[in-house]
Amino acid sequence: MSALAQQQQRFLEGLFSLDIENAIKNIAICADSMGVRGLKAYQSNGRALAERALLAAYPVLAQMLGAESFAALARALWHASPPQVGDMARWGNTLTDFVAASPQLADDPYLADVARVEWALHTCASAPDAELQPATLALLGSHDLDVLQLQLAPGTALLHSPWPAASLVLAHGDEGVTLAEAATLLHAGQAENALVWRQGYRPRLRHALPDEALFATALLQGVSLGAAMDAAPQLDINAWFTDAVQSGLLLAVQAPDFSTPPTPR
Repeated sequence: MSALAQQQQRFLEGLFSLDIENAIKNIAICADSMGVRGLKAYQSNGRALAERALLAAYPVLAQMLGAESFAALARALWHASPPQVGDMARWGNTLTDFVAASPQLADDPYLADVARVEWALHTCASAPDAELQPATLALLGSHDLDVLQLQLAPGTALLHSPWPAASLVLAHGDEGVTLAEAATLLHAGQAENALVWRQGYRPRLRHALPDEALFATALLQGVSLGAAMDAAPQLDINAWFTDAVQSGLLLAVQAPDFSTPPTPR
C-alpha cells in the first residue's frame, strides 16, 4: 500500500473513531501535518451530518427519544456503522438492529419496530415511480384469477410487530390516531401489522385490514391473485379492491402474455 493510501486509510479510521487523541496519533504516523483541530472539525461535521440524515428518516423516533438522546444515538451509529455510499439518504438502515441490540433501550423494545416502520416509509419515498393503469382492471373479468398478478404501489411493505408500531408512528402525525390511544394500545401489548405504500409521491401508512396481512404478504411474494386469495379466505376482496384503487395501493392487474412462446431451455 502506498504512503498516500496508508494516510487516507488512517484518516478514515480517525474520522469514525470515538477516541480522538489516539486517532490523531494514528494519522500522525503517516502525516505529521494533519492537526488535531482539522480532524476534530471533520468529525464534528460528520456527526452533525449523521444527526441530520437520521432525523430525516426517523422523525418519530427522534421525538420519542428526545433531541439529546437521539443525537447521541446518531453519533453512536455513525461510529458503529459508517456510511458505505455517498448518498446519506441511503444511510441509516442498520439503526433498527442497532436500537434492538442497545442495552440502554432494552426497557423500550417497541422502539426498534417504530424505527422499522419509519425506515420503510423513508425508502418508500424514493422508490421508482409508477402510475395507475385503470384499463388493466378489466382483466379481472376475462382471466382466471390463478394466472393474474397484482402490481402494488412503489415501496409497498408489510411489517408485523408485537407492538402497536403503526399506531405509535401515526399518533405523531396527523393521521387520526391520538397519543393517548397509542399509549393505551402500547400498555395493552397490542400487536399490529403495518402496511406502507406510496400514493403518488406521498408515503402512506395504515393498519392492515383483517386478513389483509396474509393477502399482502402473499402478493409481495409474487404469487397469483387466486393463490393470495386462498391465503386470506376471510378478506372481503371486493372492499379491498375498492380501497386499494382509491388509495393508490393497487396500480395494475397483470396477465401473462400468451402470445409470446416460452424461451426454450
